[in-house]
Amino acid sequence: MEITLTQGLLLALVAFICGIDAHWEVFFVFRPIVTAFLTGLVLNDVALGLQAGAIAELAYLGLTTIGGTVPPNPLVAGMMTVVIAHTTGQSPEAALGLSLPFALLMQWILVFYNTSFAGFLRLLDRYAAVGETKKFMNTVMLGTWITAATYAVVIFLSAYAMQEPIAAFVSKFPEWLVQGFRVAGGLLPGVGLALLLRSMLNLNNLAFLLIGFLMASYMSLNGVLPIAIAAFAIALLIFLKDQETAKSLVTSDGGTQDGI
Repeated sequence: MEITLTQGLLLALVAFICGIDAHWEVFFVFRPIVTAFLTGLVLNDVALGLQAGAIAELAYLGLTTIGGTVPPNPLVAGMMTVVIAHTTGQSPEAALGLSLPFALLMQWILVFYNTSFAGFLRLLDRYAAVGETKKFMNTVMLGTWITAATYAVVIFLSAYAMQEPIAAFVSKFPEWLVQGFRVAGGLLPGVGLALLLRSMLNLNNLAFLLIGFLMASYMSLNGVLPIAIAAFAIALLIFLKDQETAKSLVTSDGGTQDGI
């Protein structure tokens, strides 16, 4: 399906707003599950947005920019997964694999920006030394506006201006290659979960993983909502128990930490 100019501009606006949050990392609306949903909303295909967002979010769960690691950009991946699936008719799994070049391109641009923005540090030090708070904030916000505007331009060009070349390019793919993208897209959520478990899983929470696996695999539960409610209840009980333990320790110590 074709993307109109109005939809292209709305997608650019979504990318701009989410790009601000991607630069600040405050509200996390730049995550694929949010950007894909908003993209589906703009394209009048909310079901596709939710489906693509869930797949893309799982794939990018364990991918974080730490040190020299430069993973594909999650904001662009979420939006372009929906755009490619919408314009080419491919499945969300195949579209997720096809969105990787756009996500990598945006991340490389951000690496260049972040390296360039380091040149503003001496200027910021000078403003801070003389108390020029307005100039200080304007300089800080300049990087945010540049980054957000770049997100908007990349999404507008990729989703609207290049939709016909992308659709023509994808239509020439042989079936075995498209199937490969489907398989790769289906494996990426598993890779994302594995990366997340690799960093979070330890002996303290292994029991919860096994309980969740048992409930999901061998109990006739309708969806994941009952498991989520059970997990919340267990987490609440542990939190309340930890609070009681902390209070009892303070009482038994008699305030020794305060020198009493």
